[in-house]
Amino acid sequence: MSELVEALKNKLGDLNPEVSEGKGFISVSVDSSKLREAAKRLLEMGFDHVKTVTAVDYMKEKQFEVIYHASSYLNTDLAKYIVELKTRIPRDNPEVDSLSDIWVSAEFLERETFEFFGINFRGHPDLRPILLLQEVADKHPLRKDFIVKEEGIFK
Repeated sequence: MSELVEALKNKLGDLNPEVSEGKGFISVSVDSSKLREAAKRLLEMGFDHVKTVTAVDYMKEKQFEVIYHASSYLNTDLAKYIVELKTRIPRDNPEVDSLSDIWVSAEFLERETFEFFGINFRGHPDLRPILLLQEVADKHPLRKDFIVKEEGIFK
């Protein structure tokens, strides 16, 4: 894995990434303005799809971290690795460029992140709820300030 970490540092070097090795994955953090270029370069390296797109709500810091987990179907050497490509964006204006034209597999995953966190993926072809009713999606239920109503038989 250390060879791949070095290859990533070389390929992404001018984008000033933070690259680190986790347990079973490699983390690459870039400024949001460089996210698309980083994704293009990962695709060039052979990371041909994303497995997940999600976000973390850092409410106290007033930021979201948008995370893509990229891997490879076609390159058997890369298939055993997951690269976590992430960026931070402001919580009060949660926008980042869509990567769905780079990785087609990101299209539905970005929609899901949009509806649960309210993150706008600029340039996405179809940002509308995919799992929730519109009135629930409008409340962005995975944000930390979302209030869950108590329900159940034990009242």
